[in-house]
Amino acid sequence: MPWFRFLAPALLALALCGAPPAASAQSFSDGQRGDIEKIVRNYLIAHPEVLEEAMAELSKRQTAAETEKHEASVAKNAETIFNSPRGVTIGNRDGDVSFVEFFDYNCGYCKRAMADMLDLMKSDPKLKVVLKEFPVLGPGSLEAAKVAVAVRMQDASGKKYLDFHQKLLGGRGQADKAHAMAAAKDAGLDMTRLEKDLASPEVNATIEENFKLAEDMGMNGTPSYVIGKQVVIGAVGVENLKEKIGLARCGKATC
Repeated sequence: MPWFRFLAPALLALALCGAPPAASAQSFSDGQRGDIEKIVRNYLIAHPEVLEEAMAELSKRQTAAETEKHEASVAKNAETIFNSPRGVTIGNRDGDVSFVEFFDYNCGYCKRAMADMLDLMKSDPKLKVVLKEFPVLGPGSLEAAKVAVAVRMQDASGKKYLDFHQKLLGGRGQADKAHAMAAAKDAGLDMTRLEKDLASPEVNATIEENFKLAEDMGMNGTPSYVIGKQVVIGAVGVENLKEKIGLARCGKATC
């Protein structure tokens, strides 16, 4: 069925003289429907810009609805998103804007996004950064994420975690337990304790918490961010991230 048939009932008053405005589609004869389809088709061929306007309006409404949904989800989960002890907090712990990143150690875009995060931390001393493991790219990613959680469990400051994070995410090859353990050793972690913590229920609980948050906010890939009330999907680049931080801080892209 041509898509423009769905416009026919709405344009009946224009197409058929004397038809009542509230006429239902079921009351049209086959001949009337055919006439309406011809009128709609001819009109759209003569005025194709109407399609562009309609699609632009649809996109605008969808974006607004998505934004509203994201903001509601962030508000509902705010305490867990920004202040959960299972997140790794670096940067300014008392910062005025929270920048939360969900990442996967096997995500190529996350490798590039790491440079954006480090740039933001360097240029914005008031930024609070929270890292959350979100291993969506297979068994190796899950293994690496579990090691990362164990690293966090013995590093309250987040300094060794950040060193580990950079070594593993910036390293070559697929991330897995072996690569993650090597990065942890290079970062100076207690490897005996790390092996012990890997068996802790806290490891799976952390990853489950992160997946639940991501699902609630409609995140379907990495990197994904929460910046203030905003959910940002994908590696959008440092300038876009700065704009989002500005909006969260003062309501403008540049404060």
